[in-house]
Amino acid sequence: MQVLKFGGSSVATAENINRVSAIVKAAIGRDKTICVVSAIGGCTDRLIHIGRVAESGDRGYEPLVDALEQRHRTLIEELIAADFRESVTGKVAGLFDELRGVLNGVSLIREISHGTMDLIMSFGELLSTAIIAEKFSSTGISCKWIDARELIKTEYRQRQNSVLKEETFRNIRQQLAGNNCKLYIVPGFIASDAAGRTTTLGRGGSDYTASLLAVAAEARRLEIWTDVDGMMTADPRIVGDARTIAHISYKEASELSHFGAKVIYPPTIQPVIDSGIPILVKNTFSPEHAGTLIERNPPEGTGKIKGLSGNSHIALLSMEGSGMVGVPGYSSRLFDVLAKNQINIILITQASSVNTMLVAIEEADAEKAKQAGDELFAYEISLKKIEPLKVEKGFSIISLVGDDMKNQSGAGGRMFEAIGSKGISIRAIAQGSSEKNISAVVQTDDFDEAIQAIHNEFFGASKKQINLFIAGYGNVGKSLVEMIEQRRGSLSESIGVEINIIGICNSTKMLFDTKGLHLDSINQTLTKGGKPTYKTMDFIDEIERLARPNSLFVDCTSDLQISTLYQQILSEKIGIVTCNKIANSLDIQYYRGVHATAKREGVPFRYEANVGAALPIISTIRQMLNSGDTIYKIEATLSGSLNYLFNTYTGTASFASVIRDDQRLGYTEPDPRTDLKGLDLMRKALILGREIGMEINITDIDIQPFLPEECLTGGVDDFYAAVERNEAYFKALYDRASGEGRKLSFCIEIENGHIKAGVQLFDSTHAFYASQGSDNVIILYSDFYPNGLRIQGAGAGTKQTASGLLNDILL
Repeated sequence: MQVLKFGGSSVATAENINRVSAIVKAAIGRDKTICVVSAIGGCTDRLIHIGRVAESGDRGYEPLVDALEQRHRTLIEELIAADFRESVTGKVAGLFDELRGVLNGVSLIREISHGTMDLIMSFGELLSTAIIAEKFSSTGISCKWIDARELIKTEYRQRQNSVLKEETFRNIRQQLAGNNCKLYIVPGFIASDAAGRTTTLGRGGSDYTASLLAVAAEARRLEIWTDVDGMMTADPRIVGDARTIAHISYKEASELSHFGAKVIYPPTIQPVIDSGIPILVKNTFSPEHAGTLIERNPPEGTGKIKGLSGNSHIALLSMEGSGMVGVPGYSSRLFDVLAKNQINIILITQASSVNTMLVAIEEADAEKAKQAGDELFAYEISLKKIEPLKVEKGFSIISLVGDDMKNQSGAGGRMFEAIGSKGISIRAIAQGSSEKNISAVVQTDDFDEAIQAIHNEFFGASKKQINLFIAGYGNVGKSLVEMIEQRRGSLSESIGVEINIIGICNSTKMLFDTKGLHLDSINQTLTKGGKPTYKTMDFIDEIERLARPNSLFVDCTSDLQISTLYQQILSEKIGIVTCNKIANSLDIQYYRGVHATAKREGVPFRYEANVGAALPIISTIRQMLNSGDTIYKIEATLSGSLNYLFNTYTGTASFASVIRDDQRLGYTEPDPRTDLKGLDLMRKALILGREIGMEINITDIDIQPFLPEECLTGGVDDFYAAVERNEAYFKALYDRASGEGRKLSFCIEIENGHIKAGVQLFDSTHAFYASQGSDNVIILYSDFYPNGLRIQGAGAGTKQTASGLLNDILL
């Protein structure tokens, strides 16, 4: 014998009932079968609503009943051939006539008792099973419909219908004895009392019906058919990659269900648990899926952590006071008064000092619980031995469930660290006495994110999340965000990194979202509106408040003030990735301080994009030094803008027009004189010198400017006018080099503790001669590379700089 139970979603439509018919037909080919069926989806709730409308004396319940009847008539028409409809149509009409009679009485007296509501609700299962039984018969599947009220007997005690198990089991066995029928159809949820009055079995009642039948019939298995593939590692509506649990113990399944997993309701399946009957949870809409087998001793797998579940709409009720210390009875008194008020305690935690206790209850019971508690402890409260009970709402409980949790080394720590990695605060923690779960209480607003983080820690591929705060949304900042947006999915797949932009700002506005910012929302707020609230310190303060593990501050600016805040940012254990050269080229003492702070706090300070955009210059120098090599000389053309000028200018177009192209292409700083005066190049040279151990400042660099003096004063417009006036000077420089078969290049040379920079002429034998466009060329001379190690490529440009930042982010 086997018992199959189908829930309301499985029989909600004709299409679904046809699925059920196919499943049952296959099942009876294997063994005798009892099929327990719920009311069609939504019917029970509709009947309750109809009953309440009738209780108010409103005849408006009548069209509601008519609509419900039509829904059942439509099912008959869609499921059963015309030649077979007469009998079931008559049964359904009779049931609705009976229902209308009950509702008419309720409407007249304007009162509905517990027993009358049970009777009204029972029509759902009576109707669905009448139709399904006829469906089977009309397709040649012989079956016997049994009224569950003749089998399952209850008595009303402690405000609920309690099953009389011995009498119920006897009735079931008598009904099945000597009966060779292959298929029985039984309505779930309904029963009767000693007087023959209809009763119901409460929440999960159809599961309870199936469980009782399975035990009495000594079934080999109970199958619960629902609308999910089985018990999952987490709610698939929250965690997209939640997995089906193939095997799980009764206790683990009960723990998952207690803390929110809705597939089974533990009290209703207790009879089969006591009898050791396996429970198979299957999906009506995907019957080929293996489902979840719940049994006493499931096979041991590689992981003992089985899944996550959670309850929302939780309130925390706390009792606190010095009078509790050393005085027994406070806890038991509180639990007793909550039980008397039918308030379920979900979680309990108490401070080791014994002067604070906290219980988690349903939010709907919060005010009732506080009132009951304050009345109970009124005397102690008046003496100030304890404080009035405090209620906090808006919480959720997350439980990590697995076998023998107390011996799962590090499980709790990993769970709490996963929650903390999202910047989520934990309000309370507890470990169940069953040793099957560890629970944490968090704000409901953080519930989904916390579930996702924990699931990823225990069941997902190990992915590293990097949280970014980006300063600057000019050309480089925009390009970086676009790259992240385009590469987000592939980075997650290929290297297991997920990038989350939490905050971003430009010079006037800032935007934050802990769940992650995307290109559209950033563009809308920073470029098309938004509140002009940005000040540098406001942005930094908010970063420090929202920072979480693996947070990086990404500086896409050339702002001096931001550079001076690097030590403060690093001291908050927030790493820095920057293309801003200022911090690394300020006074040597500040330079040392920034690097020392990063080392002390154990956070990264990365600045590959300071020199050569995305070219691997600084990383190559570090690798050489780390391997024991000594770099004794560096020659480099490090200014992409100057390289573009000297590689492009031929005297055909004016020097000023080439500078404008240089600026348009994004090679120069906003004020091109920064590049042409050599200031940007000097900063890069200084950074390289310090990388190889030189203790120098920018004033120690010997630079020979090539611009005439009048080009260095006034505004940008004045600058371009002055360049136009000096066109003959620039043409003469070019003609001289060209006439000698050489090329002009603004280069640096680092050697013997000194740095010098200026325009030089190079013939075709030198590497600088062959450079093209904005290419940088760097030659490192060392003990291991006496003939020089050359790095060449685009050393400027928006995309190149953004890619250099992204590479540093991903390290």
